[in-house]
Amino acid sequence: MNQPSEYVPPKVWTWEKPSGGRFASINRPVSGATHDQTLPVGQHPLQLYSQGTPNGIKATIMLEELLAAGHVGAEYDAWLIQIGEGDQFGSGFVEVNPNSKIPALVDRSGVSPIRVFESGAILLHLAEKFGAFLPADPAGRAECLSWLFWQVGSAPYVGGGLGHFYAYAPFKIEYAINRFAMEAKRQLDVLDQRLAQHAFVAGDDYTIADIAIWPWYGGLVLGQVYGVSEFLSAQDYQHVLRWANQIAQRPAVQRGRLVNRTAEGNLRERHAAADFDGLI
Repeated sequence: MNQPSEYVPPKVWTWEKPSGGRFASINRPVSGATHDQTLPVGQHPLQLYSQGTPNGIKATIMLEELLAAGHVGAEYDAWLIQIGEGDQFGSGFVEVNPNSKIPALVDRSGVSPIRVFESGAILLHLAEKFGAFLPADPAGRAECLSWLFWQVGSAPYVGGGLGHFYAYAPFKIEYAINRFAMEAKRQLDVLDQRLAQHAFVAGDDYTIADIAIWPWYGGLVLGQVYGVSEFLSAQDYQHVLRWANQIAQRPAVQRGRLVNRTAEGNLRERHAAADFDGLI
């Protein structure tokens, strides 16, 4: 499909036709449930409802890292939410996350269930719950949370911006691709300069900042996100590449990347450590 002639926005926007592109069937300008669908509940205290996108695997990597560190209370059930099929608009999922985005977590370890939605909030909830992957000293904590929220605020330019217009839009728009490519490269340079001075993003220790940032920016430079690594000259960001490869070797990261994915060799659902047997 070719780029259309110049578009003139109407005085008032109305939703008259699908937007086109890969996700046209599930994009809509209203919120709320579209159908009744009860969420399953497993035997573990932590129930995750997700899909293995960059945002989704933040949560599964965190949970696998906690288990690897000996936090047995982090055992979890991970249930697949197929966003391409509209599972995120089921009534049960909307009760957990009214924004209808993955991942969503229900913590059933206490007297009453606690819902947690938004990937950054899930990482922070788990870090505080288990006292792990978050510095205890005020300066270290502030640095870690600053980078965590940097990722939360920056990644939409990579995903909803560059990723959408480069990989998913029904036609190529030079202005849009250039705009978001420039911002994605600026963000990579921010990260590269930081990692030139420190082993990990928040300092000398691996934290939830790394867990949040790696699926997006690590995945981008390793060629795992949107197929844009060559387009963005990812090989130029040597410190990001060093960090990305280092984290990719962590067994918990390798396990977390397999969860809630439908391709062969992955796990649609995860309910026990034994589910990974034979996959890695």
